[in-house]
Amino acid sequence: MSDYISCCVKDNEAGMRLDQFLASMDEIVSRAQAQRLLKSGNVLLNGVSVSAPSRKVYSGQSIQLTVPDSEPSEITPEKGELEILHEDSDVIVVNKPAGMVVHPSAGHASGTLVNYLMHHCNDLSGIGGILRPGIVHRLDKDTSGVLVAAKTDSAHLDLSSQFKQHTVKRQYQALVWGVPDKEFGVVDGANIL
Repeated sequence: MSDYISCCVKDNEAGMRLDQFLASMDEIVSRAQAQRLLKSGNVLLNGVSVSAPSRKVYSGQSIQLTVPDSEPSEITPEKGELEILHEDSDVIVVNKPAGMVVHPSAGHASGTLVNYLMHHCNDLSGIGGILRPGIVHRLDKDTSGVLVAAKTDSAHLDLSSQFKQHTVKRQYQALVWGVPDKEFGVVDGANIL
């Protein structure tokens, strides 16, 4: 059965691209998945189907998203290099390198972080489903950083709740060439707003 997600745009989310907003509203979809869902007519904005990923959202708008069921597939555990920062009976924390895909998807059936985790751990949480066992949050393929995977269902639920409520604190580092025009702002591509 498909997942149905509904929410309203908050003041602090106003001005985001629609695909970015969809990827941030729930850990179920990535930005690429959001773009595919938009193109396939699975997103309603104030009750009207929208397909433009770059469309800006405004405070108070109602958004409904239909996430179709995934095609089940078998994940093959693969031996691969993992930089493990912490591991206990509930979670495993790894440093994901840039260029590594987190979970299998079209065009990436092997060599993913999940393939390597499945080889290393035989006890990942099943809540993420057959394609995303243990995966609580995501990092884009080209992004490096710390990723937490749940080994138990209770840890998965607790971590998912923390990410959804934004009580998890994240810190990012960036390399900058030259001197930015502003001391503070929002970075959107090469521009500081």
